Parts: sequence; structure tokens; C-alpha cells
Amino acid sequence: MSPVPMSWFQGRQFCRSRDADLVIINTEEKQKFISSFVQEFVWIGLSDIEIEGNMTWVDNSPLNQGFWEINEPNDAMGNEDCVELNPGKSVLNNWNDIPCLAGRKCVCEK
Repeated sequence: MSPVPMSWFQGRQFCRSRDADLVIINTEEKQKFISSFVQEFVWIGLSDIEIEGNMTWVDNSPLNQGFWEINEPNDAMGNEDCVELNPGKSVLNNWNDIPCLAGRKCVCEK
């Protein structure tokens, strides 16, 4: 995990500089695991930066199962392309799309 909040892009660079990338959460088991130790808002490796409404992971794989908060993703104000995990919400419903330039810590994985 990064020590300080940063943009999604900076978070991705932080992870890549450590031979890793932002975390991909593609199973319920992994969602529960990541949610078990995260105690603040964090970036995960999911976005629709390339094509609006088409969420993909940092390895370009498609989103098959999501753990969205109610009424998310909603692309509020047409400016929410990156995904955070909110540990204050239910474990299986804690993803939210927000602007990529917001400051969040990030979770990396190799």
C-alpha cells in the first residue's frame, strides 16, 4: 500500500515502480481479503478511462464481477473514471467510481 494519498495515475506508477500494479479484484474471496485489511479509501486497478462505461482492469481484462456500492458506478458529472474501495461500506458492496485525480492511497499486487 502506498504511504500517502495520490491520484489513480500516480498510484499506478507507484505500484509499477515496485514491479507490481494496482490490485485486480476478480473474486469474492479476494474482495473479502482486501477489504479485511484496508482501513481507508484506496484505489484499485479498475477504470473506464479508455471507453466510458466499459470498466477494465489494469491488465486490460474485462470486469466480470463487481462489488459496487448501491447506485454505482454513476459517472457523476461525467468525470468519474477510476474506482476506489470504501472500507466503511459493506464488504461486498464497497466500490465507487470517482475522478481519477482524487487523492487516495493505493493497493498494489505483483
